[in-house]
Amino acid sequence: MNTYNEYIKEIEERKAQGLQPKPIDGGELLREIIELIKDTDNAHHADALQFFIYNTLPGTTPAAVVKAKFLKEIILGESVVEEITPSFAFELLSHMKGGPSIEVLLDIALDDNETTAKQAADVLKTQVFLYDADYDRLKEAFENGHEIAKELLASYAKAEFFTQLPEVEEEIKIVTFIAGEGDISTDLLSPGADAHSRSDRELHGHSIFEHNKEKQNELKAIKEQHPDKRVMLVAEKGTMGVGSSRMSGVNNVALWTGIQASPYVPFVNIAPIIAGTNGISPIFLTTVGVTGGIGIDLKNWRKKTDADGNIVVDENGEPVLEEVYSVATGTVLTINTKKKKLFKGDQELIDISASLTPQKLEFIRAGGSYAVVFGKKLQTFAAKTLGIEAPTVFAPSKEVSKEGQGLTAVEKIFNKNAVGTTPGKTLHAGSDVRVEVNIVGSQDTTGLMTAQELESMAATIISPIVDAGYQSGCHTASVWDKKAQANIPKLMKFMNDFGLITGRDPKGVYPAMTDVIHKVLNDITVNDWDIIIGGDSHTRMSKGVAFGADSGTVALALATGEASMPIPESVKVTFKGEMKSYMDFRDVVHATQQQMLKQFGGENVFQGRVIEVHIGTLTADQAFTFTDWTAEMKAKASICISEDETLIESLEIAKGRIQIMIDKGMDNEQQVLQGLIDKANKRITEIRSGEKPALTPDASAKYYAEVVVDLDILGEPMIADPDVNNEDVSKRYTHDTIRPLSYYGGTKKVDLGFVGSCMVHKGDMKILAQMLKNIEQQHGKVEFKAPLVVAPPTYNIVDELKAEGDWEVLQKYSGFEFDDNKPKAAARTKYENMLYLERPGCNLCMGNQEKAEPGDTVMATSTRLFQGRVVKDSDEKKGESLLSSTPVVVLSTILGRTPTMQEYEAAVAGIDLTKFKPSSKKLVAA
Repeated sequence: MNTYNEYIKEIEERKAQGLQPKPIDGGELLREIIELIKDTDNAHHADALQFFIYNTLPGTTPAAVVKAKFLKEIILGESVVEEITPSFAFELLSHMKGGPSIEVLLDIALDDNETTAKQAADVLKTQVFLYDADYDRLKEAFENGHEIAKELLASYAKAEFFTQLPEVEEEIKIVTFIAGEGDISTDLLSPGADAHSRSDRELHGHSIFEHNKEKQNELKAIKEQHPDKRVMLVAEKGTMGVGSSRMSGVNNVALWTGIQASPYVPFVNIAPIIAGTNGISPIFLTTVGVTGGIGIDLKNWRKKTDADGNIVVDENGEPVLEEVYSVATGTVLTINTKKKKLFKGDQELIDISASLTPQKLEFIRAGGSYAVVFGKKLQTFAAKTLGIEAPTVFAPSKEVSKEGQGLTAVEKIFNKNAVGTTPGKTLHAGSDVRVEVNIVGSQDTTGLMTAQELESMAATIISPIVDAGYQSGCHTASVWDKKAQANIPKLMKFMNDFGLITGRDPKGVYPAMTDVIHKVLNDITVNDWDIIIGGDSHTRMSKGVAFGADSGTVALALATGEASMPIPESVKVTFKGEMKSYMDFRDVVHATQQQMLKQFGGENVFQGRVIEVHIGTLTADQAFTFTDWTAEMKAKASICISEDETLIESLEIAKGRIQIMIDKGMDNEQQVLQGLIDKANKRITEIRSGEKPALTPDASAKYYAEVVVDLDILGEPMIADPDVNNEDVSKRYTHDTIRPLSYYGGTKKVDLGFVGSCMVHKGDMKILAQMLKNIEQQHGKVEFKAPLVVAPPTYNIVDELKAEGDWEVLQKYSGFEFDDNKPKAAARTKYENMLYLERPGCNLCMGNQEKAEPGDTVMATSTRLFQGRVVKDSDEKKGESLLSSTPVVVLSTILGRTPTMQEYEAAVAGIDLTKFKPSSKKLVAA
């Protein structure tokens, strides 16, 4: 009973933290618990029963395997437990969501005992998480004339697992709770610094609102005052869930405000209700659907207009907002799911049809989108096996086709990869589409949850449809602490066994590769027609179209090889003019956002749409800088349109990097990586022969908007500023405040610089090395007046810099260099004024391990400027993370302040910055 005794000890430790016993996933522990259940005189008998019934995780966990087998023994009379009757055993199996429970139920249903077979069949009719092995058993039994198998298939063909569920209630009474003003990052709901605890749902739930107990208690009080209502969490004057998909964020909201999914599975809640004045961030909204929740675009504030209809602006030229209706904390409202309206009493406030589409109502009714996805697949299989036409049960996919209208790039990709649509029908934006997925990426702080989701949906192997899956180690790269040591090896083994290429090798054959996941996915995407799904908001490739997703959607893509979503509208971005020699491409990225907002009167036309960027002449590494930032533009995705030769060059670079991975020993028995090289070669041949040129939209394609970026007016480096002291709280931390370098007058103090994250590439490291050499030549030495943290995104870059002599330059000026043989075991809390060469990975950008000192002003190349992400506030000063190009960051740390334009131009003289010249070709299909 050693494992059980350790569990009891852990329970006492958790009790001291105000936590319940951790849900059980281990098989050995549950075996010991079963022995205690059998021993009715044992002092632990009653506790063991509670643990077995109410505290064991379902799906394909080792514990679920043991639980299902024991329940089978009880049903067959091989074991007798007074407290668990055979009938109750069937009920417990019905809540185990597939895998071993389905195997047990099929064993009993296809056996000769009519009584138990009928009971097992009744349970099976409610289940949807069946896989190929289960299908094969049913099909074989049916073909052999088994009546129960025929009965099951008939039920599945009619989708009784769905039609027998209760209808969605017509009226949902809600009470509002303002989570914050302005855009709300998912960091507020699930802080990055608590990433290690995400798979421990109860513990992670304590982190909501960044551990703000006062706010948590306010939420508890609202729930207690309104026990008959659901709480709606609101982003007032902003967008809810910006920054990332964060399944853990939705899980936390559901844990605090949702409905328990099963009485026998602790801390798994569903059906949260989330809202924002400007709606929900697209990738976060997908996550809400996974849990059968509701996401609402409130539109409760609007731009004020004068008598002539002109927008009223304040002294800063910003539109003045006026309240349309109040959603202040404690406001009681009603969601009417039939009328699809939001009401206050009898007063209609707003139409919410977009939140309650037929498909979304199905997710709500089924308790989440997975059940619908698997249910449709099960119905199709059953009907095909019976040789009948499947009756229409689920809402038909919306198919929008506009005769004579050309296709945007994303419309072309979706049409190519669509499954289950009307044959021969061309689909345009707004269509609901199931698509096959080519590449799937899982990152290490959400990967533990993805593994849990795969177990819960009873998946055991990656879908053969997927060209490659990759599990990264980048988010936990900077500090190999006890939390990482406990979590990451377990994750890598699970994903390696599942069929993914893993950054760390569970078998110890190759050294740890902590490369930033987006960079790896950018390399292993070897076709511009690919669809990529990744467990990070920055899953935005310079080839194909990529979507950041929650851990559950990643799991679904890995298990099924499919994803479902509407075809998004597109915004076309083109360029004119010429970059000045001292400007970096990062400045073009920021200028695009600034000029777009100006062109459209402050309306972000990118939000929720695909940015089709006609970048043409930049290879994959450099182009990725643009697509990566589109997450901060609040776009759903982005697509780079490239010239043929540029695309070929990018594919050749990708082939070389994949070969390095193969040479390191990272390929698996299926030779997935070699298959990618073969696919790249095939694509290159197609382009060169003219058989299939690089992807371009049709000349007659229609766009939601078109943005033209004028490079001629871009005269100085651009900085994204969190504007932490803006009197209007809603305008802080938005990524939309883009300022020229001269705004700071060369006087703003900079406490720390960071060159790293997915926004930089090899060229940035070379710029850094050349700037250091220039400064020494100009001043006789290099002296840092602020710390400079440098984290190359990949080991490939480090190796190439070593081969070309640049790494030696960085070593010369550094006071710290990472050592893979002795990785840091604790996060740094203080910094000296020197250069830190950190291990490849996310580092400061993630904010879960390393952080700047509280109250610091940070100048960084990274992507996130949200409050508390890179730097926390101190008692004296708000922490702020300003985002800019590599040369601005480097010079700011040398000076300890923002540079003047004169200082900046002198520092970059003669340096080969990332140049960009717009394509002279028309990047459209004839």
